[in-house]
Amino acid sequence: MSEPGPVAEPGAPGPALTAGPVAGSPVVASAPSVPSVPSAPEPADPRRGVLRWRRLAEDARVFVENRLALVSLVFMVAIVLFCFLGPLFYKTNQTSATLLNANLAPSGPFPLGTDPEGFDMLGRLMLGGQSTLEVGLAVAVISTAFGALWGAVAGYVGGAVDSILMRIVDTVLSIPFLFLAVLIATLLTPSLWLIVVAVTAVSWPSTARIVRGETLTLRTRDYVTAARGVGAWQLRLVGRHILPNSIGSVIVNATLKVATAILLLTSLAYLGLAVPPPATTWGRMLKIGITHLADGYWWELWLPGAAIVLTVIAVSGIGDGLYDVVVKRQATQTK
Repeated sequence: MSEPGPVAEPGAPGPALTAGPVAGSPVVASAPSVPSVPSAPEPADPRRGVLRWRRLAEDARVFVENRLALVSLVFMVAIVLFCFLGPLFYKTNQTSATLLNANLAPSGPFPLGTDPEGFDMLGRLMLGGQSTLEVGLAVAVISTAFGALWGAVAGYVGGAVDSILMRIVDTVLSIPFLFLAVLIATLLTPSLWLIVVAVTAVSWPSTARIVRGETLTLRTRDYVTAARGVGAWQLRLVGRHILPNSIGSVIVNATLKVATAILLLTSLAYLGLAVPPPATTWGRMLKIGITHLADGYWWELWLPGAAIVLTVIAVSGIGDGLYDVVVKRQATQTK
């Protein structure tokens, strides 16, 4: 007969519970874990693509309604094809001078005549157009991007930062462009990218002023105030809300920069700041044509002059059409 076990005193802790199955109870096996299957991404809303294409179609319609812009666009496409694809079909010698063919009038072998160095004028217009368009486009892109960011930061931050940044703009604008160009031409060897730097250095302040004026108005809008209230980063506010809503002025200014850069490039040719031979620009060709105008070689002056004037008018017309598109889109978004 077994002795009775000890009796626990009242309030004393009971025996410790041990993990594991209780004797006599059935053992239930745990179900194996099933790996989670990643949910499939939500399909893109097809309506967004439709709306985007409709918006683009509406922008194209507004642009085409501006007849000057349409004609200008067609002309610029033709000029680009002429300058960059023309040499592939009309091959001429543009590297070594042929003085025996100097100053020949337009004829069969030379449809547009030759210049004082014997270069074919038609091929020379193609080569000069390449440099001219490259400088105009590079100056427009660099000066517009830098000036827009400069003006947006100055207008949005305000205070001492605005004062310092705009005083720098005023200082740059006070420097005469011709003096700066002559100084650069004297100290450095002229090249294509040096010309881009020289023209860009005097082109960006005007963009900065325009964007700053737009920013002073936009920073008080409700959506900017709301974004600032939720703690949005200031640089993000400038890039997400300020610059996109001033795009109309920026686009028009950028197209005008192309035209202005071409005219400034022509002015620099008279000061000796031009691409070194055998390369050329329309401005350099115009300078040579003026020198020999009294000799009756009219084609050396009128051909590059007409190319410059028509290109500047075409670029300005495209800018006018793009401005109509931006204004129409902004008016639609505010409804």
